[in-house]
Amino acid sequence: MTVLRLVKGFARFWYAFLIGDDWKIAAAVVSVLLVGAVALFAGAAPGGWLAVLLGLLLMAGFGAVLLLDVARRHRR
Repeated sequence: MTVLRLVKGFARFWYAFLIGDDWKIAAAVVSVLLVGAVALFAGAAPGGWLAVLLGLLLMAGFGAVLLLDVARRHRR
């Protein structure tokens, strides 16, 4: 019984840590990282430029999620 409780607590912690309050932000981050990994392995861009591009994509993804949430709350 104790082991199951520990496993459930461990899973809850990582879910709250990674997903947090908004699953859309986590999905945007995972999507950008996947695009970056594919571009890196394909050799599409030199490493320095790819890091800058991924940073900009992360900011754009966060901004898009923020705008969606603000627009949805504004309509209520």
